[in-house]
Amino acid sequence: MLPGPGKVPAPLSVEPRPDARPCAASRRGRCRAVTRKWRRRRACGSGNGSGGRRARAGHGRRRRLCVPRAGPGRPRFAWAPGPPLTRPSSECRARRAGPASCPPPPPPPPAAGRAGCSRPPRSPARSLAARPRSVLPGQPASQPAGGGHQAVPMPEPGPRMNGFSLGELCWLFCCPPCPSRIAAKLAFLPPEPTYTVLAPEQRGPGAPAPAPAPAAAAANAAAQPAPQQPEEGAGAGPGACSLHLSERADWQYSQRELDAVEVFFSRTARDNRLGCMFVRCAPSSRYTLLFSHGNAVDLGQMCSFYIGLGSRINCNIFSYDYSGYGVSSGKPSEKNLYADIDAAWQALRTRYGVSPENIILYGQSIGTVPTVDLASRYECAAVILHSPLMSGLRVAFPDTRKTYCFDAFPSIDKISKVTSPVLVIHGTEDEVIDFSHGLAMYERCPRAVEPLWVEGAGHNDIELYAQYLERLKQFISHELPNS
Repeated sequence: MLPGPGKVPAPLSVEPRPDARPCAASRRGRCRAVTRKWRRRRACGSGNGSGGRRARAGHGRRRRLCVPRAGPGRPRFAWAPGPPLTRPSSECRARRAGPASCPPPPPPPPAAGRAGCSRPPRSPARSLAARPRSVLPGQPASQPAGGGHQAVPMPEPGPRMNGFSLGELCWLFCCPPCPSRIAAKLAFLPPEPTYTVLAPEQRGPGAPAPAPAPAAAAANAAAQPAPQQPEEGAGAGPGACSLHLSERADWQYSQRELDAVEVFFSRTARDNRLGCMFVRCAPSSRYTLLFSHGNAVDLGQMCSFYIGLGSRINCNIFSYDYSGYGVSSGKPSEKNLYADIDAAWQALRTRYGVSPENIILYGQSIGTVPTVDLASRYECAAVILHSPLMSGLRVAFPDTRKTYCFDAFPSIDKISKVTSPVLVIHGTEDEVIDFSHGLAMYERCPRAVEPLWVEGAGHNDIELYAQYLERLKQFISHELPNS
């Protein structure tokens, strides 16, 4: 239901113009124009909302377009310093993992004599049917997933009903028939870990921190049982543990940047071990981002993105892996999600001494759920919601108008309790979380600032547009200090 980053190719290397940033009045007018245009398209049944999907009868759901079409107002952009600001590609990760995880080749075209007997293509299935939630690429069904929990294989596809086979529906709603377990199956996609965290005693006395190693060496290290790591507050200061990345992490920088990344473990209130990462991008920066990443990625894959983002917006970045992701223990669930960000918040405050007025909460996709929950209970410098969702039930059933007791991730009911400034970012052509979710979250915010509606952007390519970095720098460097 909420997959992670899709295929995002490297953008074009285009230098930004000095006068490229528009004034506040023109930005506000552009946001209003995008909103009006989206409402008109949805009213006539040609937009990206549920009405538009129903109007295209016979075509199924819209196929996912991970790259925006070229044209006016849809530039693909990369800033000059450092590598292009892109997120890891799930297809590239599968290709690096080996032939066992690569998607099968397309079937050959039918013979000319049987062209009329070929079966018409089936409509694209939903996210649940497109990829099994529990069996990870390149991993047997008998092995536990990255967080240590046992993987439950998806049943084989059979006759489909609205994108789901009967076996998939039974696996989803009956094994077991618990709302929290159903939401976990739909929402979470823990990937195979792309990094390991080594304690000093594992490297030996005086041994330097390991550099990024080949995938074979990383696979051997991941296959060994994880030893007990020192917990936060147990005498291990920052930098005591070292980060070891595999080739699937797609590291884009040198060893010097890797040495600036600090990793350690914390403990959540639900007794799960939490993998945390602190990236010092700007030592003299005033603000630190508490970043809750999207789905189907871990800290190893997001590390390069954090360095590129932090150096461009002049912020340090603190991030963590959800329970069941990366080196974090436990199982992914809604309750663990809230306990994870609580532990990350406390670690950032106590370990690094960052005060709440200097913390910016940043949530992306599924990461907006714990971000809104924490912001509704604590006051901070600001909140940034990147492609937020109102609730899990509203993503699956867009016509839902109220929050039921079994609804998961009810962020729409918590956003009104957020007292910090909130910046909402959403693409108008989002094919995973509809643009109406971002619009509703923006309208419910008591202290919402001018949003960023990226016209033509989907769920996985907002970072490729020039206005993404421009709006973040304007918000952090100019609007927050004056608020």
